Order: sequence, then C-alpha cells, then structure tokens
Amino acid sequence: MRQLPLADPGVPDHRSPARYLWWVARGQKATLAGGMTFGILWMGSQAFVPAVLGKAIDEGIAAGDAERLLLWTAVLFGVGVLQALAGIMRHRFAVVNWLSGAYRTVQVVTRKSADLGATLPKHLATGEVVSVGAGDLAYIGNVLEVSARFAGAIVAFFVVAAILLSSSPLLGLVVLIGVPIMLFCLGPMLRPLHTRQSAQREAVSELNSLGSDIVAGLRVLRGIGGEDSFSRRYRRESQEVRAAGVKVARIQSVLDAAQVLLPGIFIVIVVGLGAHFALRGDLSAGSLVAFYGYATFLVMPLRTATEAADKLMRGLVAAGRVNRVLSLTPDIVDPAQPVRLPSAGDLVDPVSGIRARNGLLTAIVSAEPDRAAGLADLLGRYDETSEVRYGGVTLASASRADVRSRILVSDTGSQLFTGTLRHELDPDHRRTDEELMAAFRTASAEDVLVALTDGLDSVVEEKGRSFSGGQRQRLTLVRALLADPSVLVLVEPTSAVDAHTEARIADRLREHRSGRSTVVFTSSPLLLDRVDEVIFVTAGRVVAVGKHRELLENDPQYRRTVTRQTEDEEVSA
Repeated sequence: MRQLPLADPGVPDHRSPARYLWWVARGQKATLAGGMTFGILWMGSQAFVPAVLGKAIDEGIAAGDAERLLLWTAVLFGVGVLQALAGIMRHRFAVVNWLSGAYRTVQVVTRKSADLGATLPKHLATGEVVSVGAGDLAYIGNVLEVSARFAGAIVAFFVVAAILLSSSPLLGLVVLIGVPIMLFCLGPMLRPLHTRQSAQREAVSELNSLGSDIVAGLRVLRGIGGEDSFSRRYRRESQEVRAAGVKVARIQSVLDAAQVLLPGIFIVIVVGLGAHFALRGDLSAGSLVAFYGYATFLVMPLRTATEAADKLMRGLVAAGRVNRVLSLTPDIVDPAQPVRLPSAGDLVDPVSGIRARNGLLTAIVSAEPDRAAGLADLLGRYDETSEVRYGGVTLASASRADVRSRILVSDTGSQLFTGTLRHELDPDHRRTDEELMAAFRTASAEDVLVALTDGLDSVVEEKGRSFSGGQRQRLTLVRALLADPSVLVLVEPTSAVDAHTEARIADRLREHRSGRSTVVFTSSPLLLDRVDEVIFVTAGRVVAVGKHRELLENDPQYRRTVTRQTEDEEVSA
C-alpha cells in the first residue's frame, strides 16, 4: 500500500475531462490492476455458486449419492472462502484507489492554486474552488473505486453466459442478448442525468461563493443594514440549488427504478423458460435451480455496470471542473533563464521613481490611498508590468521563488488560517520561542498571546475569526516579521489598532528590522515620524522625498494628505 499524500503527484493532462481521468488512472495502474484482479475473483466466484448448487442437487440429492453431495458441499465451501478473501482484498484496493485518486487531485489542484496565487481569484469564484475540494475529488475517486467491481461484472457476465450456453443454448442466447438490451434501455437516461448534474454543480458553486462573501463581509453588511437583502438573496439561490437537485433526483429515481424493474422482468423470462424446459424434461431440477440463481445473480453485474456508467458521468463533470483550475496560467511567469537576485540592495521602481534604500525603514505616502496596494504589488512583482529592480537586477529576470524569498508583501488582505498559532506564525518551525516572543513584542501582540489558554499551542479558528480586527492585524505582522525577508513591504500595518499600540509598534519596528530594508505604506503620523525616509507619491509618481517633519513644513499637499487622516481619526473617535 502506498503512502499518501504522494511525494510527486506528477504533471496532469488537462486537455479534456476524459484525458484527466485517464492520467489519474495511469498514475495508480498497479493498484487498479490489483483491484480488478480481486474484483474478478470476487464476482467470478459468485458466478459459479449456482452451478455448484445445481450439481449438488442433481448428483447428490436427486441421485441419492452422499459422497457426491459431500464433494459438492466442499466445493461450495471453497468457493465461499475464495469469495470472502477476494472480497476483502477487492475492498482494500478499492479504498486505496479512491484515496489515491482523490489525494492526487487535491495535490495537483493545491499546487496549481499556489502557483497561480493572486491570479486564481481573478478567474474563478471562491465557491467554485471550494466545490472542487468538497465534492469533485470524491466523484473522481468514485470512478476509480468502481473499476474493480465493473471488471468483475464484465467477466462474471461472460462466465455465466458460457455456462448457460453449455447447458441450454436458447437460454444462453437469451442472457447474452437480454442483458445488453437492458443496458441499452438504461443508456438514454444517462445523458440528461449528466446535463442536470452539471447544472446542479454550477448552482452549488455559485451558492458557495455567495455564502463565502456573506461570511467574509458580515460585519460590513450589519453596518450598512444589508443583512436582510443578502439573506433573501441567499434563500432565493438556495431554492435554485434545491430545484436543480430535485431535477437530478427525478431522473436518478427513474434510473434506480429501471435498474430494479428491467432485471426483474428479465428474471421472470429466464425462470419461465427454464420451468418450461424442465416440465418438458429438457432440464433437470438442479439445472432449473441453477438457471434461477444465474438470473438472480445477473442483477448485480447489471446494476454494477449502470452504477459505473453513472459514476463515470459524474467523474467527467468533476474532471471538467478540475481542468478549469488546471488550465489557468499565472499572470506572472518565470523567465526562460532566470538570474539570481543579490542578497541586498536598493529596491527601485523606475516608473514611479520609488527608491527604498538598502537597510532603511522607508515610508511611502500616497495622495490616493487606494493606489497603495497597487504600488505594493509592483514592488513585490505581483503585477506583470513591474519594472522594479533589486540591487540593480530586474525582478522580472528572476524566478518567482527567488523574488518571494527576498521580498515579502504583507497587505491588508492577508489572512490567518486554521491550525495552532505556532504553526500559523511559523509554518516551517524555523524559529525559536525567543524569536517568536521578540516578534510578538515588536507587533505589540503580547496581550493576544496572554489571553489564549494554551498560548502558542492554541487553535486558530477559520480566518482567525475569534480575534478582533486589531488582533488579527498584529498577528499578521508577527508572521511577516518571523519570515525575516531581505525586504519587508507592509501595507497599512497599524490601521486597526489604537494610537498607543501604534506608537509602540512604530518605536520597535526599526530596531527589529535593523540592517534590513522595510517599506511601509501608511499615512499615519505616528509611523511617519519614526521612519528614516518618507516618499510622497501623487498619481503614481514620486513628488517629494525627505523626513516627515520637513515634508509637513514644506509640502502643502503632503500636509493635507497626512492631516486628513488625523482629522478623520478624531471624527471617528
């Protein structure tokens, strides 16, 4: 049995849903072959049970031969043991195949999501990505799981047909022709089922996206009184999902009913013909019992075949959704021959004129606050138009991994994730407790840690919702400080904290980042008064550089920009 997750899931073939499923199957062909082998033994051994029973009746009971009866009883016991053992192994392989396919899908989608980064939410809604992880991977696993039983069903059908042909050519032909006809009758229901399943998955995806938006913006909705409006919208879309589910259930119920009705009719026909031949003396009592057993047994291969077709359809829908993620390409790509960035140097944007000098604490004030995030993206090469240089080397000429290791951008959209606080802040476990506490002190977040019952081992809830906005912001700053990049770019790192806390952070940040470059996008006087250099940007261009107090005295526009924030804070207070 293999270890999961896989060390290397491989490069997926996402040219079509069928190709993706085939790629997943090829990646675990050994376990699929094992599952099919035991599936054939499991169902094939069941196919011989009616024949053994017929022989025991004819040669043992009807003939009054105790030895033959004992012999066929022993054979039946051996077949039962083989069936049990094969069934256990078939199930084990089925579980491994399901998990392997699901894990492989999770790994390639997660890897692609990490590679896409900020590109992913631009093209796909949150709900659609959630649906891939919540449901689609299970449908892909189901296709692989049913393969063992489907292989057994096919082999068992031909085994039974061969036995029946040898006993009664007419009944054998009835089975050989009747079963495919029943499958053909069920086939037309699969295509509309596939269509309705696709529509339902789309509706679920849209509902997941709406739910994510509501949860993320609940505080804002309450502030503007929009709860009722979004509640009505969510209920309306929920009803659309319910209606789509009912449409799927309707045709699914007809398919399930047909899977019972058609085999039932088939059994009546086969048993009726067998009884007719028995009354004429063409079949023995044991053969009649065997024929009835075969007719009943064939219901299972038939249902397995239709189940496999149904799961394949669902798997193709799921694979198509997975391919929508895998087919995306990141906005930022690595150059063909990347160069290495230096370990230190000035961070320069020739377009805007921004120069963050090496080793200094630099503040950037934008006259248009909404442009700050865009400038930060340029400095971190999250924008494909970036011409920023670090130590004289253009960021576009380096690999993304090299850029990310040198320059870290922590903006207002940074999130906390579920897990222990220690793992959340230091995922690679590279920092000592002393280093962790130093980062907590710099971010003035000691009170957050003290309030937690288990300290660093406390569990962080989804998106850190148990923390206040200011606490989340300070914990995000702790995480950024622990990463300890060559250049740390912070976007409004103290916008959600009170003035006293902001002053402490401003005093401690320079000391903590001594010798390394730190760029802070802010218009807070408390921070600006403590930095080495302030860069004032208007309309995306640098218009002034200097100390905070100098700019306050000499640049009216800078003064208006900074004092506007101060006045806004006083009004809100």
